Amino acid sequence: MAAFDDLARILQDRIGLDIDPRRRGSMEARLGSLMRDCGAEDLDDLARRLRVGFDPTLMERAVDSLVTCETLFFRDRSPFQAMRGVALPQLKQARAANRQLRIWSAACATGQEPYSIAMVMDEMMRDFAGWRVDIVASDVSKAALRTAVAGLYSQFEVQRGLPTPMLLRYFRKEAEGWRVAEHLRAAIDFQNVNLVADFSHLGAFDIVLCRNVLMYMNVERKRDILQRIARQLAPDGYLLLGATETVVGLTDEFVPTPGFAGLFTRKPNTRPGLRLVANS
Repeated sequence: MAAFDDLARILQDRIGLDIDPRRRGSMEARLGSLMRDCGAEDLDDLARRLRVGFDPTLMERAVDSLVTCETLFFRDRSPFQAMRGVALPQLKQARAANRQLRIWSAACATGQEPYSIAMVMDEMMRDFAGWRVDIVASDVSKAALRTAVAGLYSQFEVQRGLPTPMLLRYFRKEAEGWRVAEHLRAAIDFQNVNLVADFSHLGAFDIVLCRNVLMYMNVERKRDILQRIARQLAPDGYLLLGATETVVGLTDEFVPTPGFAGLFTRKPNTRPGLRLVANS
């Protein structure tokens, strides 16, 4: 039990993952192949090696083994309906002068979410003709990112949430599965980003999707990440969380959008304006 607790603390410090003690069995199973490959005798030995920190590849593999990369195309549907019906029309009007948008998928896993975003933008191409739309997608798992960059998915994966017309339009069939169209892969900037660490280098965004990742972290981590996202989100930008996630009790930087679960906007600036008094 002590070895499990030690590993849990190491990973919480590294990536913010709050591991439920009830997951001990599945955690050990996930780490089994890693322990065999590196010659670790048991969890105590693996924890010691990770704690020393001399082998970054070992830490990378431990992270890859334990993060949850369960996702699917157009997951939950409602966030993408909110993007189409609220966020993008509003931002199109607000950004008419500079015709630029920046969108961040902050925990993209194996890439289904950013590719779903790219498909939405491609379908709305007429509305955004002549615009520059940057899509940044990041994840802490390098293994997941390699899958995302390759854009190759199995028959099972493309059947989960992806409408058949979109499959035929945006994917090509290969021997190993279905490959995302080249122009969609080229439209996304995939980056290895740990949300626990500084991500200010990514710049400012108009839309941030940070869905189904904060749920695995403790309150302090959630609060910190949301506060830092707020600093990089445009004053009139939009934050999308998972359908069951909320900002209540975590931050007062965001307010919910009525009728759209998981869609939040920046809280209006309530500070009083500057009052000028003429000298008599």
